[in-house]
Amino acid sequence: ICGANSAYTKRLKRLTKGMTSANGVRLNFKVYKTSEANAFACPDGSIRVFTALMDELSDDELLGVIGHEIGHVALKHSHKAWKDAMLRSAASDALGALSDTWAEWSDSSIGGLTSAVLSAKHSRVHEEQADDYGYEFLKKCGKNPWAMGLAFKKLQSLSSSGNKAYETLLYAFSSHPDFKSRIQRMKRKAQADGYPCK
Repeated sequence: ICGANSAYTKRLKRLTKGMTSANGVRLNFKVYKTSEANAFACPDGSIRVFTALMDELSDDELLGVIGHEIGHVALKHSHKAWKDAMLRSAASDALGALSDTWAEWSDSSIGGLTSAVLSAKHSRVHEEQADDYGYEFLKKCGKNPWAMGLAFKKLQSLSSSGNKAYETLLYAFSSHPDFKSRIQRMKRKAQADGYPCK
């Protein structure tokens, strides 16, 4: 986890200032220092953002991704997926403890947590709902919601780059709506709402 005085943590605090709860669930945000580009939300309102993702996205794009993750919390998408994933990951905790990369992410029991992140996939419907939540979230923040589409464009580029650092990003999105359809969907919504899509 990045320290309180790191540039990453300060940036995340600035972007999430005033965001305290979602649909009655208290939110908390932390940055994980890792070379992999990703972000995830836990059912308890914990939102975790990886430094490599922050390096790739602009503030507005990152805010859209954060809004997407908050959407999973607010819409109660994560409970069953995380419960099932944590049960499956219990046997891999010992292996996870031996991983240098996983150790860097240590927040509590990172072996189980990381395994859950990789296996707690959401349905296509839930992903589209979270995308819509992120889109509306950007609008409420006074931002151009097309930033959601721009974020997906960058994630698409990263996941197809062949860089092993982004393998978990590709895995995480393997059961999601594909990037192309998500980008097109966000563009249609933004254009219909009168926002520029550059």
